Amino acid sequence: MYILWFKALHIFFMLAWMAGLFYLPRLFVYHAGATSQVVKDEFKVMERRLWYFVTPFAFLTLAFGIALIVSYGATWFKMSGWLHIKIVLLLAIYSYHFYLFRLMKQFARDENRHSSKFYRFLNEAPVLLILGIVCLAVVKPL
Repeated sequence: MYILWFKALHIFFMLAWMAGLFYLPRLFVYHAGATSQVVKDEFKVMERRLWYFVTPFAFLTLAFGIALIVSYGATWFKMSGWLHIKIVLLLAIYSYHFYLFRLMKQFARDENRHSSKFYRFLNEAPVLLILGIVCLAVVKPL
């Protein structure tokens, strides 16, 4: 019974986290295009609040994912090749999350080095990784 709760909470926190990961770079798109310092300062507040709001969801996603692995056991983990690939893709998503933090800090210091076009690409970049993660988790091809 606990496994179903762990799975439900893992999925819920992952959805909340991904919503934030898609929205933060979108704020960067608008921030990079802003010309007024007042508007830039408003984006700084929005970006900071969003990052700190969704970061606990990243850790809760991880915690419930680990709880699922522990619940299923070591033998299951060894036999689940799909999960090993998923973990590699997850490392990329977590790296992306903390890269967004670095960019947010650059914006906070008014040291943005990229165009709004860069942030548009960055906003769409994790989609394929997330698709891969979801397909691996559902289809379990290996």
